[in-house]
Amino acid sequence: MPDVVFTVDQARSMRDQAVPGHNRWHPDIPPAVTVKPGQSIRVECREWTDGQIGNNDSANDVRDVDLSGAHMLSGPIYVEGAEPGDLLVVDILDLGPVPQEVGEAPGQGWGYTGIFAKANGGGFLTDYFPDAYKAIWDFSGQKCTSRHIPGVEFTGITHPGLFGTAPSPELLARWNARERALIATDPDRIPALALPPLEDSVLGGTATGETLAAIGRDGARTVPARENGGNHDIKNFTRGSRVFYPVHVPGALFSGGDLHFSQGDGEITFCGAIEMGGFIDFHVDLIKGGMETYGVTTNPILMPGNVEPRYSEFITFIGIGVDHETDTQLYNDATHERRHVPAEIRLFRAAGLSAARRRADRGPGERRRRHPQCLLLAVLADGDLRLRHHPLGLGTSVSGQGVVRGLVVAAAIVSRLII
Repeated sequence: MPDVVFTVDQARSMRDQAVPGHNRWHPDIPPAVTVKPGQSIRVECREWTDGQIGNNDSANDVRDVDLSGAHMLSGPIYVEGAEPGDLLVVDILDLGPVPQEVGEAPGQGWGYTGIFAKANGGGFLTDYFPDAYKAIWDFSGQKCTSRHIPGVEFTGITHPGLFGTAPSPELLARWNARERALIATDPDRIPALALPPLEDSVLGGTATGETLAAIGRDGARTVPARENGGNHDIKNFTRGSRVFYPVHVPGALFSGGDLHFSQGDGEITFCGAIEMGGFIDFHVDLIKGGMETYGVTTNPILMPGNVEPRYSEFITFIGIGVDHETDTQLYNDATHERRHVPAEIRLFRAAGLSAARRRADRGPGERRRRHPQCLLLAVLADGDLRLRHHPLGLGTSVSGQGVVRGLVVAAAIVSRLII
């Protein structure tokens, strides 16, 4: 049995835990616990917003969510003997929602998927869906259903959205410099291009005083993935997976959270997974000097496990490098998913999934473009996203986005029942 090294009381904020976690990346966040190479451990996690989203039928909590405190991470975990230049080897043994509990916190028998409002978080389809929406999902073993997307049931692929090691002071400074430079290219953009350090709502584990103030001034926000791992949101990062994380500080200072009951390829509405709290079991080990030996210096390496729902039939949306709104040919364009997902939405809509909601649309102009049920399902139903550039190097590219065929059939069946 794994040793429980980080515990969470789901009835309390992460700030009020016996040992609080953190919500920034910084080398000076004190370790919460020390483990040994070769040890199997259990880490309990809060849902990433620290319980701001409720099991109700209103999306106001998604619209108004305070993102200054995200993500709530469990850790840091100090691994004995880990030194800069090593690789931390992490095997995922098991994970899931909060065991044997039903309650008000995400993960206690339920989770949620959200579409973030353009003015608060956003996503890459905010021009089509500028407002906030939400779907609640009830868990039953490996399957889930939603009262907000009736008639659909599918098997999830449970995984953590975010884990990583702490940056060195030098690496942290590089992050902040390059992300501030990106923000400066379009400082008034909504949503923002990146999130700079923010002292508001900072949580630095057990740090206090000047150490906590420094974490607030310089600590990196947890939204993007970086060289340390971070918010990778890879659906196949599940049971049986092995990840090799670069070690940048003594002890590695391994942390994470943001558990998902399921997700498609990419969390394209920002909150496009089924979010939950819960637990995750790891086995940890070290490869001394592994960063140089194997050339793993700027990114972790993932070996996916063999656990995946056995869906074998997919409908694939083939994308090309053309912006059809302006009829413009694009060069080596990699934004096909902006066109795949609307195509999926149109298919779900044609199958009748959002027919029951059309009467609630505000007006005829919105009836053609707002089908939040379809987007909420599309971000979870995606199969495999594949991007290929033309082998002749002519600047064209093609990609395919698969969606589970059975969910389209389910949408069609639902349409017969609700129209």
